Amino acid sequence: MSKHKALKGAIAAVASVATLGALAAPALAADTTYSPNGKSVAELAQHGGAQRIAAIGNKNAKNVVLFIGDGMGDSEITVARDYLKGANGHFDGLDAVGQPSALGDVQAGTGQYTTFSVGNGSKDSAVGKDGDGKLVANPNPGKLTPVTDSSASGSSWATGTKTYNNAVDVDIYGNPQLNLFELAKAAGKATGNVTTAEIQDATPAVLESHSSERACYGPQGKTDGSSNGAANNDAAKRCLVNQLKENGGIGSISEQLLDTRADVTIGGGSKYFRQTVQGGEYKGKTVWEQAKEMGFQTVENDPAAMNALQYKDGQPVLALMSDGNMPTKFNPSKATAKDPAKDANPTVCTPNADWLGNQGSSLKDMTKKALDLLDANPNGQKNGFFLQVEGASIDKQDHAGNACGQIGETDDFDQAIAYAMQNVDLTNTLVIVTADHAHTSQILNAQPAYALSTVLKTADGNNMVVSYGTAQEASTDADGGYNGGDMEHTGTQLRIAASGPGAQRVIGLTDQTDNFYTIAGALGLATSTESQKALSDNGTVKVSAADGKFTADVDGFNGDAVLSYELKDKNDKTVAASDSSTPLSGVRVKTAQTTPIALDGVTEGSEYTLTVTGRQSGKAVTVDFQAPAANSADKNNGKPGADKNGVIASGKVNNDTKAGPFGAALLGKTGTAVLAAAVAIAMLVAVAMLIKTAKAAKNDR
Repeated sequence: MSKHKALKGAIAAVASVATLGALAAPALAADTTYSPNGKSVAELAQHGGAQRIAAIGNKNAKNVVLFIGDGMGDSEITVARDYLKGANGHFDGLDAVGQPSALGDVQAGTGQYTTFSVGNGSKDSAVGKDGDGKLVANPNPGKLTPVTDSSASGSSWATGTKTYNNAVDVDIYGNPQLNLFELAKAAGKATGNVTTAEIQDATPAVLESHSSERACYGPQGKTDGSSNGAANNDAAKRCLVNQLKENGGIGSISEQLLDTRADVTIGGGSKYFRQTVQGGEYKGKTVWEQAKEMGFQTVENDPAAMNALQYKDGQPVLALMSDGNMPTKFNPSKATAKDPAKDANPTVCTPNADWLGNQGSSLKDMTKKALDLLDANPNGQKNGFFLQVEGASIDKQDHAGNACGQIGETDDFDQAIAYAMQNVDLTNTLVIVTADHAHTSQILNAQPAYALSTVLKTADGNNMVVSYGTAQEASTDADGGYNGGDMEHTGTQLRIAASGPGAQRVIGLTDQTDNFYTIAGALGLATSTESQKALSDNGTVKVSAADGKFTADVDGFNGDAVLSYELKDKNDKTVAASDSSTPLSGVRVKTAQTTPIALDGVTEGSEYTLTVTGRQSGKAVTVDFQAPAANSADKNNGKPGADKNGVIASGKVNNDTKAGPFGAALLGKTGTAVLAAAVAIAMLVAVAMLIKTAKAAKNDR
């Protein structure tokens, strides 16, 4: 065996163990380093493993609105309040939510939550990649990481599972974790996603996709669509190639967004929808063209068209209002080195003429439109809705040391919250306001000698020094100002506030994962692993024939994010099968919709067995069928061997607990122990292969 093949086999073995590990209770391959509360990284990385208030129940709410100020730590709130309102000022939205008696006798609560992640990048996971997008599995995934990024943070409240920085709704093994949109759609609720960032950015992405790499924006990576194909190989630089549809994966974030089919999606990032789809049913079309063919109401960079949108049955809204992130409300300021002249001439922020709020697309305007559309949606009216609204560029301007930029974005965010509080029914709607991580800006008495700063003139008429000191590299340009490098997040706990039914769950110290349980519990969604798996109990598969093509239509696998399938002929030879090289390979489930699978290689008149399996639930459907001969016309409608709908065979999930060697009744403690042992043995073999290959490579140097 060549060293290349040996390494490939070892990596595949580790990936297989990562997938198998999702079925076993113990995560034996993970880092066993213990945290102070006695939980190992492996335990913290389990679904719900990091909860701090697991025993506290929920009160029911028909609707939930989650406001996320990206990068909005306590300091960022205070900076904006002091500048805009004065030190003793008051925000109409931010300071009202969670304040007892501020909204009458509505339930209210305010607390703090922890934000740590369990990996400082995909290198700490079982689905890391190299520069060419190829799988590089860490045999010991997971690492306690005090400072989170937006994707790991968002995944925590979207799924209830702690994960590594860079991950979007996958655990440290790469296994997709069901998110709030998938669970809400399974429950028949309406869903909405609003952001001032690119819609593919981490915070909005955690509600509409699963990805090992947060930068896997589109089928061609993170490009504007002008590359005319994948010639620049950007997708391989940004994505684990196994995830791409042309390689048998579930697709990029943009493609999955369409599969998720939220009722309302409003944000930026329109240029990434100009990319060309590289695989699957829509190959050769742009993502915009795919969206239109899938029945979306689409708006591209047109505030007037966004404001004119109305609810239309079966036509979800996709309104992307800018090529990238939306312009900020205020023009930028520049943090510079210590200089007495700044005290004498403090900065006053000025309006940005390019801000979309000037054209009717402020965050408040977009929030209003989303609420109107969700209220008009029959599912929203009957079953309620879940809406997430993100003020994204508080974070982005903090990274840039841009005090005026972050202040304007906080103001825009506050006005969106205030509008919602005045226009939702707080007796049946839970409103939560929080952030994803803390950031760099600090209020000081005087300009620091060790960091860059901006001196602002506040609403009180006083000077306020805002310091930026977390860049990891030199951060001054020729003019002594910030050069556009990257100020870093900080790891401090964050404020969380809530008003409405169940608001008391945010009081005290909680964790980001608790937010998932607060939201899902209030809406009555499936929160435990077992209740989520049960959402696939009614899975069905119908095989149909039309014009010589054969398709399997899969419904009811709402407890799964990914499906696998295998088609065998009567000689037990595999004719077609989904890729299973990683947990992100296979067919993306379209929750609460029909997921079609094209069956290639079927010969008319031959007999086949098709097995479709939910990768998360383990539920399976087996369908035996004979492909009708072309001349066997059915009396119903002339379709060969088919019923009036073209269906030639069908099957449903067998929930008999005694069925099969891994049926629920037989698994029990013994079955779990056996499976755990199998995982451990497989991991040892995989690691041994990696070590052996590494030694061989070393000896050949």
